[in-house]
Amino acid sequence: MARDPNSSSAGGSGTTREEASMKVPSKDPKKKDEKKDEDLSEEDLALKQQLELYVERVQDSDPGLQKAALESMRQEIRSSTSSMTSVPKPLKFLRPHYGTLKTYYETMKDSDLKKFLADILSVLAMTMSAEGERESLKYRLLGSEGDIGSWGHEYVRNLAGEIAQEYTKRQSEEAPIDDLMELVQQIVAFHMKHNAEYEAVDLLMEVEDLDLLVEHVDRTNYERTCRYLTSSARYLPGPDDMLVLDIAYMIYLKFEEYPSALQIALFLDNMQYVKQIFTSCDDLLRKKQFCYILARHGITFELDEEMAADDEDREALQEIINNTKLSEGYLTLARDIEVMEPKSPEDIYKAHLLDGRASAGASVDSARQNLAATFVNAFVNAGFGQDKLMTGPSDASSGGSAGNWLFKNKEHGKASAAASLGMILLWDVDAGLAQIDKYFHSNDNHVIAGALLGVGIVNCSIKNDCDPALALLADYIDKEDSSVRIGAIMGLGLAYAGAQNEQIRSKLTPILGDNKTPLDVIAFTAISLGLVYVGSCNEEVAQAIIFALMDRSESELGEPLTQLLPLGLGLLYLGKQESVEATAEVSRTFNDKIRKYCDMTLLSCAYAGTGNVLKVQHLLGQCAQHLEKGETHQGPAVLGIAMIAMAEELGLEMAIRSLEHLLQYGEQNIRRAVPLALGLLCISNPKVNVMDTLSRLSHDTDTEVAMAAVISLGLIGAGTNNARIAGMLRNLSSYYYKEASLLFCVRIAQGLVHLGKGLLTLAPYHSERFLLSPTALAGIITLLHACLDMKAIVLGKYHYVLYFLVLAMQPRMLLTVDENLKPLSVPVRVGQAVDVVGQAGRPKTITGFQTHSTPVLLAAGERAELATEKYIPLSPILEGFVILKENPEYHEER
Repeated sequence: MARDPNSSSAGGSGTTREEASMKVPSKDPKKKDEKKDEDLSEEDLALKQQLELYVERVQDSDPGLQKAALESMRQEIRSSTSSMTSVPKPLKFLRPHYGTLKTYYETMKDSDLKKFLADILSVLAMTMSAEGERESLKYRLLGSEGDIGSWGHEYVRNLAGEIAQEYTKRQSEEAPIDDLMELVQQIVAFHMKHNAEYEAVDLLMEVEDLDLLVEHVDRTNYERTCRYLTSSARYLPGPDDMLVLDIAYMIYLKFEEYPSALQIALFLDNMQYVKQIFTSCDDLLRKKQFCYILARHGITFELDEEMAADDEDREALQEIINNTKLSEGYLTLARDIEVMEPKSPEDIYKAHLLDGRASAGASVDSARQNLAATFVNAFVNAGFGQDKLMTGPSDASSGGSAGNWLFKNKEHGKASAAASLGMILLWDVDAGLAQIDKYFHSNDNHVIAGALLGVGIVNCSIKNDCDPALALLADYIDKEDSSVRIGAIMGLGLAYAGAQNEQIRSKLTPILGDNKTPLDVIAFTAISLGLVYVGSCNEEVAQAIIFALMDRSESELGEPLTQLLPLGLGLLYLGKQESVEATAEVSRTFNDKIRKYCDMTLLSCAYAGTGNVLKVQHLLGQCAQHLEKGETHQGPAVLGIAMIAMAEELGLEMAIRSLEHLLQYGEQNIRRAVPLALGLLCISNPKVNVMDTLSRLSHDTDTEVAMAAVISLGLIGAGTNNARIAGMLRNLSSYYYKEASLLFCVRIAQGLVHLGKGLLTLAPYHSERFLLSPTALAGIITLLHACLDMKAIVLGKYHYVLYFLVLAMQPRMLLTVDENLKPLSVPVRVGQAVDVVGQAGRPKTITGFQTHSTPVLLAAGERAELATEKYIPLSPILEGFVILKENPEYHEER
């Protein structure tokens, strides 16, 4: 094809052809080369000779000849895409002549022909040039400004790689980069047109100019581009990660993909962006979907006139954000799955499945066992509004009436029992407050304390305009009795977690500064303030807690409860990274006893959920030291590893392996924290390897390690009804039937595994593991910190710290509703989620699916998609409440 013009291009061509073919052997008289020539097929030989002729011609003095030869050479190279695996033939045959052409190029005068040759050299350099020379780029910049894509994909990719290196070099030398950026423009445009969005993004990240992306995306490729951006953000060092997410947010906004933009805004914790989304979108239904997403994330958000002009609409939207419909939706799910029947602790223990010795010990009515039953009952019937112990029928014959059970508990046990009523009526504020009211008239302080805590629990993650919790609890904060005060303070912390409520701050901060306040009240006040102001970096609260820490005496600093003060401080900076620096500096001036503990706690909270590798290394370094007895700071360091590494799957797997090493080489105080860290990493996600490790540790000779392992078995199985864990715990209950404290832990774990009869989850991550709910994580880590000293706190008189888990309890459901927000049953496919970022075409997003009709339960790592074309979901992620609108283009098939 391209060889014809040549043969007749000039008069003397016939002779040169013969000369050229004569010259070939004479150039390299080695036999080897002749052999090689003989091996080639006729066609290849002709091509080889042809190309060698062109090389001669290019060096001819006649510009006409040169041009024709270059033209033909270009044609050859461009049309040679015969094989995808080996180097294209023309490039292979031109290899020996690369040097010749290069030297000739240097001697040429500037002209269009020289540029033409530079283009060809640039392509040849792709396979010929030495490593690190970047000749392909050099000649490209010297060549003509032609269309870059015509040389094929591989060439463009090669150039992109060289640009990245050249850019770094020029940045360090502070040389101008304008010519590079022009080339980048071309390459990006080419990649975006040819479905290689990922390569375009990578190149722009290398040359630090992601803003270019916004102009190049279009309707067809913006989703894939943004998905790649958001998933790569996890692996970038700050502040690049935030930049990348900002770009993704802009792109989503440009294409009106508001729900996805909202998720990025929440990830960035940028309330301005959230506001912008509400103001940019006019569709009321879509706004309702945004409100469901906000409610699930658990943040307090007030709508104003700009975001929703009409008063009635605004009220309706605010009601969704306030989560008032959560209880109703949860009960709809429960009825659909037919699990409304209340369960008693005995149904969970299944003692009849065990051999004789354990069941004999279980019949004794000990206060400790009754307390365990109280918690099991509360966890299992959470949110169902009815159970067999607290709300049972109160006729005398049944004997199980509410009044009786309460008094089967001793002193502080009554507090947990009264509070368990709040758990059973979870999220149902009106009914809950009505039923708890009777305990306020009790003359037993513990019962009143429990009732106050119960009010907090009922209101957890539900906001209400008339603030019933504040109205009820505020009067009890300054009572004489410290258990009543703790009940009220912890209740406020649970009810207003994340609300940043000024009234609560003004009521609680004075307690911290009061010298007469007992230590336990101060500890719970610090935690409650930390919860209410979680992740807000509020300076006034931080100062109050810092002063409270400085005022503690030597003896108080040794108390286990004092360690909740640094945690309260840490919660203020949850996930806020560098913002913690100033406070961390102050904490280094504390008393030696608490200084390191404070340092570790602040660091681990500030980087929680960020996946920051350097911080994980730092914490591992802290754990590697072998210290004298009495050092406590390694516990929070171990938990910190889990808190930071839980951000993405890869880091999570690596953290599990690192924790395995700590178990083998760490001191006792580290071994006690490892099971808790594993529990946090796989919370409500029972991975088999972790389950086995914890099972092994639950028989450990050190009781603290065994207790932590048992509680963690409960955490990883929380709300999954996992049969294997349930079996392990049953066996443990018979193994430890003589050891009251371990048996107590086993019972708690059994309650957790059957949390909400298997309808709830404790996982703080939602929206396909993209968003981390700060209040949920805060609740979990508060409990884990309390578990670092089981004997003093959970097994002592502060067992109600277990109720901090209520902050993380959420239904693991998908509930589809119609345009009037009434439940609507549609078929959905539920299967294991597949990561499709960066894959070509339209791969399936779930595998091994089953089709169910909504409402459905979603296990960890599962994803749902609609199995019908009849409706369009208003949220790209099917979790929690999803509004469906009818598809106007859908036609029933007859």
